[in-house]
Amino acid sequence: MIKIEHLKKEYPNITPLKDVSVEIHDGDVIAVIGPSGTGKSTLLRCINLLEKPSSGRIWIDRDEITDRRCDINRVRQRMGMVFQSFNLFGHMTVIENIMLSPVDLKGMSRQDAYDKGMALLRMVGLAEKALNYPDELSGGQKQRVAIARALAMDPEIILFDEPTSALDPTMVDEVQAVIRELAKSGKTMMIVTHEMRFARAIANRVFFMDEGGIYEDGTPEQIFDHPQRELTRRFIQKRKVLELCIASRDFDFIGAGGDIDRYCLQNEIYDRQRNRIRLVMEELVQQILLPRMAEPRIRTVIEHSAQEGSTTVTVYYGGERFDVRDTENTLSLKVLQSAAEEIAYTWEPEAPEQNRAVVLIRKE
Repeated sequence: MIKIEHLKKEYPNITPLKDVSVEIHDGDVIAVIGPSGTGKSTLLRCINLLEKPSSGRIWIDRDEITDRRCDINRVRQRMGMVFQSFNLFGHMTVIENIMLSPVDLKGMSRQDAYDKGMALLRMVGLAEKALNYPDELSGGQKQRVAIARALAMDPEIILFDEPTSALDPTMVDEVQAVIRELAKSGKTMMIVTHEMRFARAIANRVFFMDEGGIYEDGTPEQIFDHPQRELTRRFIQKRKVLELCIASRDFDFIGAGGDIDRYCLQNEIYDRQRNRIRLVMEELVQQILLPRMAEPRIRTVIEHSAQEGSTTVTVYYGGERFDVRDTENTLSLKVLQSAAEEIAYTWEPEAPEQNRAVVLIRKE
């Protein structure tokens, strides 16, 4: 079992891990997903102390590896790590790369190490490449050799840091196939990956990382089909967000229009839908809400899902309870309704902005 308590890792200009506490059970296969820069690889590198945590504690079974008295080299023999960039020794043949650690660290005889290495190469489909050098292999073949090398030490835990990210797309499947087979072995595995289908297929547990830690932890079904938290939902559904805060009657609506145009261009939202988004801003915000407010406090969130092809505009606003569908400005309401498939309203008296209107932009 791996146990992590209040792990923090900071660098001079960034803190990718702010406070991570989690338990990983024997036999867990964990996919670690999330946006770039959220500490996924850093978490793996802290678990085997390739990165020294700034604070916090980590246990591998009964060994607290963050204790200065811990023999980390002994503990590392129970962990294998597969990197993005293979890290094979170019001056050694494939079989020599695999034999090196068992002979040097475990004292295994060269013959036994050779026999074991050949068995592992057969497992990953590369026995015929045993006497080749790494520069004679494709990227996918190099990564399969790297996996065989990690397995040569009989690790209880295997850490994969984006094992397919450096590969040509045609080579990804061959590496994923090997990892899928390993997942059936009962070893504890953590896999940082940006391949969502692969993560869903292989893992029994998924960590979504953001905001300096494990933002959401659940089964693949929970994370991919029913995410509970907002950032997870946006990531899984490939939602991109533009937020505009209107706190003054002198707000730069012309500049905001330019922001909307750029957002639509970046997310391939084309003219008809883009114009409807701008209509919502003009009619709902400028014509219906602003005239009612002595001191404007309006927050507009435009959210587009590339996966679903849908766009919503959510408008949060303070003040007394007011459903925009009850406005006396019937002309603006008609224009707003022409741009929307649906308009919903909720009142949340405990929220900072008590009113919320959600407009689902019409696609056709």
